[in-house]
Amino acid sequence: MSISQIFDIASTGMAAQRLRVQLIASNVANSETTRTREGGPYRRRDAVFQTQDLGFSGALANAGVRVASIQTSQEPFLTRYEPGHPDANADGVVNYPNINPVEEMVNLTEASRSYEANIAVVRSAKAMATSALGILSAQ
Repeated sequence: MSISQIFDIASTGMAAQRLRVQLIASNVANSETTRTREGGPYRRRDAVFQTQDLGFSGALANAGVRVASIQTSQEPFLTRYEPGHPDANADGVVNYPNINPVEEMVNLTEASRSYEANIAVVRSAKAMATSALGILSAQ
């Protein structure tokens, strides 16, 4: 496997985790949004990952990762009795997004650590390439 292939694999992981972090940030920012353009409360979004064929031969044929889709949660909304709220129904109940901030923070930590792991791969590959160049120039 070449150094450029290692960079390609790590970059797909970083791109996927970057999108995941953006979705988590959107979920947290909209955790109290009761009205969207689509109608109704905001629905939680999450990335679905899939292996990506980067054209390598052998055991690492599916060596990258890509975002296959962005899934919108179909879980029931949280309800609160707030009769004065502009989005309350006739019974005074307001639907809120079913977003658990603790779960989102755990997901954010996981995505950040995965991103950092891919950065470590890039740094290691860079160090190996630099070391290889040093061996060649010493001869």
